Formats: sequence, structure tokens, C-alpha cells
Amino acid sequence: ATCGHGCKYGECVGPNKCKCFPGFTGKTCNQDLNECGLKPRPCEHRCMNTHGSYKCYCLNGYMLMPDGTCASSRTCAMVNCQYGCEEVKGQVQCLCPSGGLQLGPNGRACIDIDECSTGKAVCSYNRRCVNTFGSFYCKCQLGYELKYTSGRYNCVDVNECVTNTHRCNLHAECLNTQGSFQCKCKQGYRGSGFDCA
Repeated sequence: ATCGHGCKYGECVGPNKCKCFPGFTGKTCNQDLNECGLKPRPCEHRCMNTHGSYKCYCLNGYMLMPDGTCASSRTCAMVNCQYGCEEVKGQVQCLCPSGGLQLGPNGRACIDIDECSTGKAVCSYNRRCVNTFGSFYCKCQLGYELKYTSGRYNCVDVNECVTNTHRCNLHAECLNTQGSFQCKCKQGYRGSGFDCA
């Protein structure tokens, strides 16, 4: 079984046929499956899609039970949590539906953790971190694009000279560099390469 485009979050089971890991979809299993949009819905009240998975949470006044259902709770209603709550040893605690969120100063609302600035997120050397509400993802550095090469996804240098995305002067030569490009005025011309006279 060979899959020319590879299977990002799955395995190759036949000629160009991928079997996706749970939570992923697409021809090459490169797309996150939004479980919250499935019928029947996986959560009783509210659903938050996450990368490769999902989280359930309850409306205020309800408590998330171990089986994912929501049970009415008078104590929960009194605390007024943004994303429902749980009772631990008689104490009511507000919940956040993702590890990338934390309880705010009031102990009821959830605020985003910027994993990129706190250093919690680790991206490989040629990728940059992009923060999202409740999570983050790694994106190729500027001047690189995501390509499937030698059996995996890599950030590959964009040759701006070939793709014509350079801003070199008409009388300059474009020289590709890793992640960028340079402009050099042709013989008989002088200047920065962006301006040649």
C-alpha cells in the first residue's frame, strides 16, 4: 500500500487510500473532524471542537457528569459559571473546556492562555506558533510553505524568484535564499536591487 500524498493523521491501507485516526478526516487525513457537527451530537448541552477531539460542557446551573451528560445542580446555578461546573468533595468548581483556557480572576469565566508567549507551545525550528482561543498551532515561518516530501509534511523554502513573488527591479536579478530572496542589480546598473539606475 502506497499513498503518494501520505496520510498525515492516519495510516495507508491501500493504493492512495488512507484510514484516518479518530478525530480526523479528508483524503490524506489532514483535516480535523468537527465532532460537534455530527448527528447525533456527542454532547448533551454544549460542545467545543478541539484538534483531533472535542470537549463537552454544560449550561450554567448544570453539572458535567462522568458519562458526559448534564445534571441539574442548584449549587452550580448559585455559582454562575461560564462553562458549567463540577462538585469536588462538596466544593463547587467552575470548569474550562480546554487546557488552553484558565479560570479568570472571578473564578467563573475562562480566559485564554497564550501558549506562544508563555513558552508552553513547542514548534519545530522552522515553524512559528500561532495562538488561538483555548489552543495554538504551528505554522511555517514566513518564506516557507507546508509540502509533503519524503513521507512526511515539512516546511519547505518558497523560491520567490520562480513564483514571481519577489519585488526586484526590472534591471535586477533575483537570488533565492532560505526563507527569503535577494535582489542584485544587473551589470551596468547600480542600486539596492529594488531600485536600479
